[in-house]
Amino acid sequence: MSETLELDPRDRGGPAQPMLRVEGLKKYFPIRGGLLNRTVATVQAVDDVSFLVHKGETLGIVGESGCGKSTTARLLMRLMEPDSGSVVFDGDAVGDLRGITVNEMRRQMQMVFQDSYSSLNPRMTMAESIAYAPRMHGLGRKEAYDRAESLLAQVGLNPRQYARRYPHELSGGQRQRVNIARALALEPRLVILDEAVAALDKSVEAQVLNLLGDLKEKFNLTYLFISHDLNVVEYMSDRVMVMYLGRVVETGPVAEIYRHPRHPYTRALFASKPTLDPDRRTTEMPLTGDPPNPINPPSGCRFRTRCAFAEAVCAEKAPALAAPLDGDYDEMSPHLVACHLPAAQRAMGVHHV
Repeated sequence: MSETLELDPRDRGGPAQPMLRVEGLKKYFPIRGGLLNRTVATVQAVDDVSFLVHKGETLGIVGESGCGKSTTARLLMRLMEPDSGSVVFDGDAVGDLRGITVNEMRRQMQMVFQDSYSSLNPRMTMAESIAYAPRMHGLGRKEAYDRAESLLAQVGLNPRQYARRYPHELSGGQRQRVNIARALALEPRLVILDEAVAALDKSVEAQVLNLLGDLKEKFNLTYLFISHDLNVVEYMSDRVMVMYLGRVVETGPVAEIYRHPRHPYTRALFASKPTLDPDRRTTEMPLTGDPPNPINPPSGCRFRTRCAFAEAVCAEKAPALAAPLDGDYDEMSPHLVACHLPAAQRAMGVHHV
């Protein structure tokens, strides 16, 4: 990651350049055993993941538990070091001699985690938690606390009531609002939301989602929104990226993917979503078979062991992300699918409305 990175010309200048360009991101976790504690196997958590996040948009990431969504977010924030791959933030390669440092990147890219309680220091008040990062970056004490109180008000919490409270004195929704305020304390340009509303009640979830939409417009933010809730991702996102067992299988505009999913896994994922319509009951299992072992994933296409369309070519090589054979290609927001077979791409799936 410290090697000099040759930037793509599209990463230089102009408002149309991506806020984030990720190329070939990979992370394997070693499994050690034996008397000498040697590496006996590896968990392939993230394997050759590449994607773009455009300025001002919300990119949603969906997939089953264990598909690599949260690991990808942590790799972007450098909470763990990637084994290989490159990250370019607004034209500057992260960690490159001609780019920006990890610390500078973290000032412009912040993260909100799922567990609102463990994300906060139980010995710090809400104002102290929000003001901590600005103070560590050189802002004076008064200015930092003034910013903390202003951000509390921005997320819907009265500073007079909540600035001096501790995490155990707040509800889950209130704590998550504080975490959002803390993420905005350094005035970032991109915010990663990793299952940020998954632990909230539905009524509180709706309030927080609306708050995120308002903050995005007010502060001109870009979001990377990770969730297992397909309805929430559809509501929040401009584009969506579907992951399966550490790889990207489909990506494109949210309306296009939700109405015309091309990858068999994407269709199965949408078909498994509960419905309140009594006339749309599920009569067959959308997906059969056990998920593959990430320690020893299938060769070629990792979904082939559960795919009804799989053929010999699927076991021979991994499919690359490419435009569907019968689809229109939009250079700014292309619909891409990783599937060898035209029959699978054209198969009728569950169209979500």
